[in-house]
Amino acid sequence: MDDRYRQYFDALPCFLTVQDRNLKILSANRAFRKAFGEHEGRCCYQVYKHLPEPCEVCPVERTFRDGQLHQSEEVVTTLEGRELAVVVYTTPIRDDAGNITAVMEMSADITEIKHLQNQHKASRELYRLLFEEVPCYISIQDPDMRIVRANRLHRETFGTAYGCHCYKVLKHRDEECVPCVVRESFKTGQVTQREEVVKALDGRERYVLVTAAPIRDESGGIQRVIEMSADITCLRQLQDKLSSVGLLVGSISHDLKGLLNIMDGGIYMVNSGIGKGDMTRVNRGWEISLRSMARIRSLVQNILYYAKDRELVLEKISARSLLTEVCDQVEPRARELGIDLQRRFDQEPGEFDGDITAVRSLMINLLENSLDACRVDLNKKGHQVSAGFTDLPDAVRFEVVDNGIGMDRETVDRAFSLFYSSKGAGGTGLGLFIADKITKAHGGAIDLHSEPGKGTRFVVRIPKGLPQPGMNACSEA
Repeated sequence: MDDRYRQYFDALPCFLTVQDRNLKILSANRAFRKAFGEHEGRCCYQVYKHLPEPCEVCPVERTFRDGQLHQSEEVVTTLEGRELAVVVYTTPIRDDAGNITAVMEMSADITEIKHLQNQHKASRELYRLLFEEVPCYISIQDPDMRIVRANRLHRETFGTAYGCHCYKVLKHRDEECVPCVVRESFKTGQVTQREEVVKALDGRERYVLVTAAPIRDESGGIQRVIEMSADITCLRQLQDKLSSVGLLVGSISHDLKGLLNIMDGGIYMVNSGIGKGDMTRVNRGWEISLRSMARIRSLVQNILYYAKDRELVLEKISARSLLTEVCDQVEPRARELGIDLQRRFDQEPGEFDGDITAVRSLMINLLENSLDACRVDLNKKGHQVSAGFTDLPDAVRFEVVDNGIGMDRETVDRAFSLFYSSKGAGGTGLGLFIADKITKAHGGAIDLHSEPGKGTRFVVRIPKGLPQPGMNACSEA
């Protein structure tokens, strides 16, 4: 080799060798000799890797075979026993006739780069593990509120489909939530937080504390938003239990006091009517007292269903007989409020297995809710509430429909939450919560359809067969 080229050859800061067809090293530069020692009469695999035979895939052999440039990544061992990661490039050396007489192999030390790559890979794996396994629901959303990524718990709980709108996945609705923490985070660039009620694949509601934070690109623009939702259902249930006594007293005492005063008035009319021999007065007072007693009974039953678990006492129930009894019970109040109570019964009896006391309370709660929705609606001249049932092959479907004040979408989402009432001081927030629990305890479900100003429709579907073992009328929804 010319001295000038030998000088260049030795000065290059990488490992250079020239090898013959037997992979014997013909020449090596200074960096190679310093790292791997003398090479005279030895093959590359003996020097580089301390192996007795060639590597399975050898770039030098490939270059001899096809005359092309080749590249590979290898791990070699120095004289000191230190392993180095190298990227290998091979190129053919030809004679004047164009025949390949040798191959030059250049190996660049990329140990530090590989170390950084491994660190980056480990960091990405740690990030992936944290993202996937953190015990909360995490999703990343684009400006259209579409989910582009979600962690394992999110996918398993909500059946997440990438590209779907978050409100479709989390709340089974067709329009964007108002307000929306993700939208707010896109708008302000700030971390936002809000408590929400979402619905899992199995239909169960989850109370979640949602935190949304912007994800910015290199220029500082908000590209996406990450939404993290901590499941606080158990905490909410515990808080409800701890505060239940005070809330019950505060929300129900006014109703009880009013009903007791009405009952006192009815008893006074009965007593004075007996004294005067006025049976019309006696009958009127007795009717007032019975009506007040029925409403007090309903309130007390709701309290008992909430405060204490009660095992279902199953028997064969006729939907026709049950609904007739319930309508008879609430009809006096409907007349008092000037509401037309309509009965729309199927021709069949509609028999199913259930707890008669629990299902009766369920239907009374729905009818009372509809009567109250009509009572607080001052924008219509006449109000109607209808109750009916349909006998299906595998279930009985009850329907309660009113043309009362109605509910907006946010109210519908929270309608079955404990102590939530859209009627202000006129509602306890227990009725629909209890109705939902009783329905689920029977293996059924309630569908709620409502529109502000137009009214509400409850559809209750209860299977005819026995509920699942271990369920009870007050098990948590």
